[in-house]
Amino acid sequence: MGFKIARNFVRLGLVIIMALLFMPSKVNAAASEGPIVHTNYGTIQGLTKNNTEQWKGVPYGGPVSGAKRWKKPTAPTPWSGIKQTTVSKKAIQNNGGTVNGQEDDALTLDIWRPANERKNLPVMVYIHGGNNQTGSSDEISGASFAAKHNVIFVSINHRLGALGYNPLPALKDGDSENDSGNYGLLDIHQALTWVQQNIGNFGGNGHNITLSGFSSGGRNVMATLISPLFRGQFQRAIVFSGGMTTSKVAPSQKRFAEIFAPLVVADGVKKDTDSAKKWLLTSDPAVKKYFYQLSADRIEKAIGDAAIRMDGFPHLYRDGYVLPKNGYDTHRYNNVPVILFTGTHEFASFASWDPYFSSSFNDGSIYTDQTKQEQFNFVKKYGSQLYSSFNVEDSANKMLAHGYRAPIYGLRMSFGDDSSVVGKEMGMLGAYHGVFTGLLDRFQDPYNGAYKTVGATQLADVFQDYLANFINGVPFNAPNQQRLWRAYNISGQTLRLTADKTKAYSWMARKNYTTQSVLRDIRSDRSLAPATKDYLLKHVMNNRWFSYPLDRAYHNETWFEKQNNGGW
Repeated sequence: MGFKIARNFVRLGLVIIMALLFMPSKVNAAASEGPIVHTNYGTIQGLTKNNTEQWKGVPYGGPVSGAKRWKKPTAPTPWSGIKQTTVSKKAIQNNGGTVNGQEDDALTLDIWRPANERKNLPVMVYIHGGNNQTGSSDEISGASFAAKHNVIFVSINHRLGALGYNPLPALKDGDSENDSGNYGLLDIHQALTWVQQNIGNFGGNGHNITLSGFSSGGRNVMATLISPLFRGQFQRAIVFSGGMTTSKVAPSQKRFAEIFAPLVVADGVKKDTDSAKKWLLTSDPAVKKYFYQLSADRIEKAIGDAAIRMDGFPHLYRDGYVLPKNGYDTHRYNNVPVILFTGTHEFASFASWDPYFSSSFNDGSIYTDQTKQEQFNFVKKYGSQLYSSFNVEDSANKMLAHGYRAPIYGLRMSFGDDSSVVGKEMGMLGAYHGVFTGLLDRFQDPYNGAYKTVGATQLADVFQDYLANFINGVPFNAPNQQRLWRAYNISGQTLRLTADKTKAYSWMARKNYTTQSVLRDIRSDRSLAPATKDYLLKHVMNNRWFSYPLDRAYHNETWFEKQNNGGW
């Protein structure tokens, strides 16, 4: 009897051991549920969520630290086995004095595709905002757009700040791409190369790519339109609140020398900032050695928030290879159909972050202090009119003046301008810089339900439909009124989009102001005391991307003028 019991225990033990040996672990079981895709560099596994298959943190380039700092990107380092790609990453960056992200894991993509078996899908590649100093690929989710419209949505991380843009002469090595200083832009070029070569494995069409970007990402898209390197890499472009900005090399070098001279002195390399600046502008190998031994944290912290002022962080250099020396005054554009988007009150967010107004927004007094409201409304109105024109009409007119042959479509959104529709917080800003994000990414709701009303939901559908039709090459002249959208280079008009709480609206119209009329209105505006008005013009609205006409009118030398005179 005892022998039988012992034998049964042995059998039971063997069964348990065999079960443990052959039972898949929870990690493997969970991992086996994620979608697996083979790329040219290795196999990746993502996750299924929100009716999409998603892969996050997918490498498209190799290491960019150590000796590979300030060099053009390379292909990813191949790997064996299955790489788990379920978490977004971001390049190292300085966010208000706190440095986060990774230097060596900077070149990654996030990818969303609909959870179905469809193939040959159009591809939308997105570049995040953040003044090329901050931001990451998870700025918006591509899930809702990809699932609804059968599009593959790809979001790019790229090098930022002085690791992404650095024009100093000592870093040059004779290679035209390395010498350009435009490393972040070269990263985008590498990302598009990866997409062209690999997106077919995800069910995408590498010959139907729409390159898009928001804010600095939009300015990067604009830069690709004049860069010979990007010819043939995409078939359409969407510029969300971008506009045209570039920098000359020599004045950018001087500004970088000013920025980094205090570090050189602090490290005891030079005794004073003047000698440090002179040293930094040389090709002395010791300068290169110094920069390569600096920590990424210190490099990124050296440049603070430029606040949409190019002289705070000059980048997108007119080096003559990646970008032409004459910038947008070129007749060699990459002619692809393009959408130029703007909100009606683009400057409102930047004004609210300006030190003059930030405390009033932080403590909520902006909603009760009538004097402060009047001052804010002044800069919001006139700054936004100039900024909105900068994003759309100014860019379109420059392109057309230089023989741009493909259709240009302008889109101006005013959703948010009515506080009775969106609430006091969003209403204070109006159709702010980034107003489209909660419509393109339906998992966002930036302002306490403002994007969840019946009207906003309908507006999201209309807005997404327009983008999807553009991406798919569907003409905007169908009988349905929602599809009518005449090209700017034919009509001189832009599509207008807005919504109340129950309905969305779209129509074609020209804007009812010009740059000169804005300047006249500013001069005749008596809503503020003259001293206050003068201060706001010269210290809040000054030297921004859009403010060249305003700064000239008020006798401020701007980075635009400095560029023309050999300075900025």
